[in-house]
Amino acid sequence: MKQLLSLFIPLFLIIALVINQVLPADAAKKTVKKKGVSQEVLTEYTENIDALTKKIYERELYTPEDAKNLIELKLKLDELMDTLPEASFAPLYFKIGNIFRLRGDKEDAVICYQTILENFYDTAYGPKSRDILTDMGVEIKLPSKEEDEGEEI
Repeated sequence: MKQLLSLFIPLFLIIALVINQVLPADAAKKTVKKKGVSQEVLTEYTENIDALTKKIYERELYTPEDAKNLIELKLKLDELMDTLPEASFAPLYFKIGNIFRLRGDKEDAVICYQTILENFYDTAYGPKSRDILTDMGVEIKLPSKEEDEGEEI
């Protein structure tokens, strides 16, 4: 009987350790969310923004529904930006900024362009945003490299 117990106890401990190592790893795999925003979401946002932009250039009347959609798109984009900033957001912010600017909403346009400067200056939209803000007479404040280095320490 003692031989049997001395055999089963270590075997039981080994099995418990293996289960303990395997289960948390499987649980972690299931809870890890996919990084990034799906291409479908980006395509949907782009199509909606393009439709609103098209209305501006075709001089169509912006309905209250269109204005609501624009605000909702901006809010959704801001929410995504807060959780997971991606360079693929730069064209969306740029297009939304253009819509606001063309509709005469300078304050919201400046916010969009400034977001690009602060987060995506190294994309093609950074210099474009800087130029538009300069043309609008807005004082541009770019984060300096010294500030960035100081924050990392």
